[in-house]
Parts: sequence; structure tokens; C-alpha cells
Amino acid sequence: MPLPTSPVIRRARLGAELRQLRRQEALTLEQVCERLGWASTSKLSRIELGQSRPDLADVLDLLDVYEVPSLQRDALIVIARDAATSRGWWKSLGEMGERQRTYAELEAGAAGIVEYQPAIVPGLLQSPAYARLRIAAGQLIDPAVNVEADLRARAARQAVLRRVEPPRYTALITELACEPGDDPVEVWHEQLRHLLDLAALPHVTIRLLRAGAGRDPLPLTPFSSYSFPDPADPRTVMLEALTTDVRLTTAADVDRYERMTDRLLETALPMEETVRLLACRLDG
Repeated sequence: MPLPTSPVIRRARLGAELRQLRRQEALTLEQVCERLGWASTSKLSRIELGQSRPDLADVLDLLDVYEVPSLQRDALIVIARDAATSRGWWKSLGEMGERQRTYAELEAGAAGIVEYQPAIVPGLLQSPAYARLRIAAGQLIDPAVNVEADLRARAARQAVLRRVEPPRYTALITELACEPGDDPVEVWHEQLRHLLDLAALPHVTIRLLRAGAGRDPLPLTPFSSYSFPDPADPRTVMLEALTTDVRLTTAADVDRYERMTDRLLETALPMEETVRLLACRLDG
């Protein structure tokens, strides 16, 4: 069952709300933990930073300490339950690595997703054979990569595009990402057919970027941005690095990437022309 909200985002929002309540009461981390009998401030600090799934009982205790009014209290309890969700869908993420889990949580609750990839096809658009090649290549960097487990995890993430109420999804990919390179021809043909099938979905937009077509050089770092049904949930940008990804949620950071996305959209081929080009490459 897909989640109506994104747990990682709800954790971030809950933490920010609790931190603001604590500051309004002019309390330090130490003072709150002393009142609750918590052994150290690290537990509260992790909750406020959205770094751990909160226990609902702990959140209720914090709301008592801050003497939160009933209406605000009820709203925060709903957010806390979303942040600490343990529904069946969550259990299906059990074999996901931490990086894929973060993306899965963001995708599950997103109303809109925009991905930019300068070198490969984005994960949500990868065919099984193409995904296997990309994941297997990761073993050169990390021998502990479990190819079969990562493939199952990626398939679980991709289901978000075919659920009953999917997010609006836009992929901005370069021509380089649409070249077969050293991949077997049959794998690349399957990937092209897969892209064309997904492009036929009404909520999916795929647009190609041609090198040198815009006034600015194309960004070198892949990134994805997420917006959510609840406007109070923070818009989020993920920067994809080799070993560790970076999550940005401040308005200044997100606005900068949204402006970059707007420039890329101005440069990218229209959807119809992208589809025609992909179809020609498949036929050729």
C-alpha cells in the first residue's frame, strides 16, 4: 500500500515543529531531557533533526512538557504517526539499503518529482536488464552490493509510477544518457522500449537535453526534487554523489535548484520531439 505521506519528510517537519516549541518555552535540550528522565540529549537532538523514527509515546511526552494546545497537539500527533509509520508497505523496504530507502520514502509521498541525470537513465525509468548492469557496476566500488536485493528494491520503488494516484514525474536526461555505450544492444533496445512505454503515461514527462543547446553548461551532478501534497511539508532536493547523497530542505537551497530546473526545461527538447527521437533510435 503506498504511503499518503513521506516518512522522511514528516520526520523533518515534526523535528522542526518540536524544536520551535522547545525554543518558545525557552528550554534547553538538557532541561527537557532532565524533566523527562532521558539519559542524554542525543535522543531529543535526533528527533529534532529528523534523524530517527520517533516513538509516539516520546512525542506525547514532549507535547506535555511544552503544554501544546489541543488543536495543535492533534495535528502534531498525526504528523508523528506518519513519521513513525510501520505499515505493510514499510516492511517491504526491509532489504533496501539506506540510500534507496531514503529515495523510496520521498517518492512514496511526493506529489511531484523532477529528476536530472547527465550520464544514465534515472532509476525510476530503468528496465530490469539495464538496472542490473548499473547495479552490478556498483560492485566495483562496493563489493558488498547485493545485486538481486537492489533489483527487487528498485522494482518496488518503480511501482510508484503505476499506482492509482501517482506523482507527476518529469525526467530531464542528456543525450549521453541515451547512448548505449558498451551495453549489449538487446539491453539498450529493451531500455528504449521501456522509456517509450513510460512516456505514454499521462503523468510522466521525459525530455532530452542536447549538449551545447543552452546558454549555460549542463550541471555535472545528478539531482532530484520533490514537492508534497501538504504545502507545509518542506520541498526537498537530493544531490546524488558517488557514495553519499545530500538532502537539501532550506528554501534558499531548494529555490536555487528550482531555478536551475527551469533553465533546463527551457533548453530541453519538447516531449513530443523527445519521444520521436527515442523511437528513431530504437528503429535504427
